[in-house]
Amino acid sequence: MSTQVVVVGAGYAGAGAVKRLEQDLGPDAELTWVSEHDYHLVLHEVHRCIRDPSVENSIALPIDDVKAPETNFVKGRAVEIDTDERVVELEGDESVEYDYLLVAIGSSTAFFGIEGLEEFSHQLKGLDDAREIHQDIKQAAADASRDDPAKVIIGGAGLSGIQTAAEVAEYRDLNRASIDIQLVEGMDQIFPGNDPELQGALRRRLEDLDIDILTGDFISKVDEETVYLGGGEDEDPEELPYDVLVWTGGITGQPEATDIDLEQDDRSHRFFAEDDFQTSDERVFAIGDCALIEQGTDNVAPPTAQAAWTAADVVGENIARAVEGRPLKRWSYEDKGTVISIGHDAVAHGVKVPVFGDVPVNVFGGLPARVLKKSIAANWIADVTTYNRALNAWSDL
Repeated sequence: MSTQVVVVGAGYAGAGAVKRLEQDLGPDAELTWVSEHDYHLVLHEVHRCIRDPSVENSIALPIDDVKAPETNFVKGRAVEIDTDERVVELEGDESVEYDYLLVAIGSSTAFFGIEGLEEFSHQLKGLDDAREIHQDIKQAAADASRDDPAKVIIGGAGLSGIQTAAEVAEYRDLNRASIDIQLVEGMDQIFPGNDPELQGALRRRLEDLDIDILTGDFISKVDEETVYLGGGEDEDPEELPYDVLVWTGGITGQPEATDIDLEQDDRSHRFFAEDDFQTSDERVFAIGDCALIEQGTDNVAPPTAQAAWTAADVVGENIARAVEGRPLKRWSYEDKGTVISIGHDAVAHGVKVPVFGDVPVNVFGGLPARVLKKSIAANWIADVTTYNRALNAWSDL
């Protein structure tokens, strides 16, 4: 009987691992890919759909265009994993048995117990979210006037929040809409914890797009019409009226992860994994945002697309090694720099540029950064599908 290898999740980690497994698994192994969506989403470009929903045609890649014909695909959301019986339970009472399992189910949005935030805000975790944000902004703009513009608030000025705010500004300018945009960050600087030069470059470009940046006060409460900032025993919170609220302020594990019998963080319910991606069950590997992948003492890999891309190749090889009883490889994350889109513009930081002898360039923008940003997404699309599809997507990236 063939060895059953199952990958759950169709994000960067899942798609990349499937591609490597298709190369490395021997003839006695059978590969099954499970996902609730029948497409792989180039997630770090999904904010583009806020401005123009047609972009989804370039960044939602059909599963059949990603996987090999020999790989089985099962559409369904995993709701439980029985590690004793080695079974993945799906919605609708369907199940998939495994001998080796890769859990790559991504993350959900963290709301940190803030009253009303989950109820009244949009998230940006997938294609449906981007579509809904676009529609609500479009409607708010239609109901607005020059004297009473629509008010859009983006909570959280990390990577996703910055790119979202800029894309809303692009929509406003493209459609000559009357929209006021506020980007709210509880820390003192946008893109917290990063290089001050990079923070300054991002702030300047956001302000050039007429985005109001509010830092230094956390969102304390949200109701149907108002975001409340700060406040406490001795002061009243600042009140920000809004028409559309998007929250991008953090990640946590998927709700289904709570009951899975794997060692996990008690608060975030992300799975602990060694630097070879094995979890507390040697038959189960974990990767991507759902995992805390060990990278030395008290250090884990960041939950970024870049980390998922590079890790996916190694975890695919390691599962093939495990099937054959060979030693596993260890993975160490290497930061290759950061590129952030600001609408049609982009800013890069810490990227090694060959013309400078592969010495990291601290911060640059303009055409080189824009081309680099497009190239990163295009290269990924080419890796998991074809160069022709990547070329066709270029103008939308």
